[in-house]
Amino acid sequence: MTEKISQTTTHNLNYSDFTFQTYDKIRYADTDRQGHVNNAVFSTFLETGRVEFLYNPEHPLADNDASFVIANLSLNLLGEIRWPGTLEIGTRVTRIGNSSLTLQQGLFQEQRCVATADTVIVQMHDTTRKSHPLSDRCRAFLQQHMPSPAQEASRDE
Repeated sequence: MTEKISQTTTHNLNYSDFTFQTYDKIRYADTDRQGHVNNAVFSTFLETGRVEFLYNPEHPLADNDASFVIANLSLNLLGEIRWPGTLEIGTRVTRIGNSSLTLQQGLFQEQRCVATADTVIVQMHDTTRKSHPLSDRCRAFLQQHMPSPAQEASRDE
């Protein structure tokens, strides 16, 4: 069974909409000659949030004989990121499938959404290299990070 929420329009997103929150430091080396963070680095910031969410050593989500792999990543660049400073990274689950999940992430600088991404992640069996069903424990954790229908309805108004 697949559980899914509707996609929120990007202009309505706030950092507080995300159930999992972390941050990263913007490095001078992340900038390009225009003085803003290079667009390739946006994916690295998203990785910070994704890895902290999926690979928490205290609460591992992947089965012992499985790993998470990215099947699709859709990145929307909405604004510039400027050095110096920090970047807030929000992550939440928008879909839970049999062996896959979809994460929605937002990057925020000074409370302004500068990028969003939707990432489809598949749990893959390490030996067979085929998709591997998500465990009940994993599904329960992921469900906790899905916005409620009421939250979604209020964001779309």
